[in-house]
Amino acid sequence: MSLLEVLTEEMKRALKAQDKITLSTVRLLISQLKNERIDSGKELTPEDEISVLMSAVKKRKESIEAYQAGNRQDLLEREQQELEIIQKYLPQQISDDEVERKIEEIIKSAGAVGLKDLGRVMSEAMKELKGRADGKKVQNIVRSKLA
Repeated sequence: MSLLEVLTEEMKRALKAQDKITLSTVRLLISQLKNERIDSGKELTPEDEISVLMSAVKKRKESIEAYQAGNRQDLLEREQQELEIIQKYLPQQISDDEVERKIEEIIKSAGAVGLKDLGRVMSEAMKELKGRADGKKVQNIVRSKLA
């Protein structure tokens, strides 16, 4: 079952339960997935679907930071709820320790020695960890390991 089918079923459940936040969030995700399919001109692969969801997660996290800075509790709570809903459809996130171990393996296999190799290591790390770890977290760990 594709992510689009899963989201459609979730939308039906949210409609019946009159869960407005879940309904609006799922509708938005369906719309983003369909737009991505139209833009790319082909059916989305699971990796493409994860990429769309990660983009939505990133937007929510940025909004949460902005609302915290602006002391907008009402908007903050809604963004946090939407973030939780979106994260249900992403692969299970791996722990920081696992991320560090993966990055150490990548650094060893790439033969990276300093920050000049950051791009090469990040490229490999994101291929392996995409959807399972936050990009900012991965970048911070890679920087600390290469410094």
